[in-house]
Amino acid sequence: MIASAFCPAHITGFFKAELDGNDPNRLGSLGAGFSIQKGVKTTVVLSSRNPSNTAKFHIQIKGFKTGDVRVSEYVLNEFLADDDDHFVDVVHELDVPVGYGLGCSAAVALSLALALNQALNTGYSKTDVAQIAHLAEIRCKTGLGDVLASYHGGFEIRTKSGAPGVGKLEKIEPKQKLDALIVCFNPISTKKFLGEKISLVNGLGGKMVQELIKSKDINEFQDKSIKFARYIKIVTPKMEKVVSELRKNGIKCGVALFGETIFSLVPCSEKKKALQILEKYDGFVLSSKIDNSGARLD
Repeated sequence: MIASAFCPAHITGFFKAELDGNDPNRLGSLGAGFSIQKGVKTTVVLSSRNPSNTAKFHIQIKGFKTGDVRVSEYVLNEFLADDDDHFVDVVHELDVPVGYGLGCSAAVALSLALALNQALNTGYSKTDVAQIAHLAEIRCKTGLGDVLASYHGGFEIRTKSGAPGVGKLEKIEPKQKLDALIVCFNPISTKKFLGEKISLVNGLGGKMVQELIKSKDINEFQDKSIKFARYIKIVTPKMEKVVSELRKNGIKCGVALFGETIFSLVPCSEKKKALQILEKYDGFVLSSKIDNSGARLD
């Protein structure tokens, strides 16, 4: 049996961590962000397991590489805990680099969980499957709110923390079609960051969520993202140069959390000018449309 699923990458512009309590399905973050049409496609191939083989799965990564497969292993172990009959070959195809604030671990976990549920005929609901992916993120400390956001797709404000089925969000409908332009300079470890700066994050992040719920304005979202990144001191001199040049040209932008990554949401009329600016800097440039569909079987 073969099954494939796709999960969009997701960028968070600002957030407030909600980590109090014992129920991991209620942990996560409030915040705001958007999903893009690039992300992770995961294909799983089931075969009969040789009883002499202690391994239950093999993971292969194509595209952008990562040495960290903890999230994948967690999801696989959840699905295969009581299954000694199957061996699973997993292929993750990554359209986006890992560790740059593009929600890659959530996309890996959610696409894998959806594909496994289909291939193994487990019978879980889509919400149940997404809760396994959310649990993997929380347990592995690779993210907080990306599973909820990329599950739904589009522009979102996360108004209640937690996994799909528990957490809640409101969608923002842009007044015009926007492209996401992204330049990635260096990765930042989410786990390390969450350990060091969480108290600094929460006061401002919670306030920004409440303000954006009222305005639902994409330009305000980008302005708040820059303000938030400066407040938590993750804007490097190189990032400041990019922000400054974009703004001098009347182009709004924000910072992807957590990465040394600048994003700009632009209408078609500004795309060429914004791309020319981003391509002058020594980074990896991505261009993508917004994904409004969320995670799905492929």
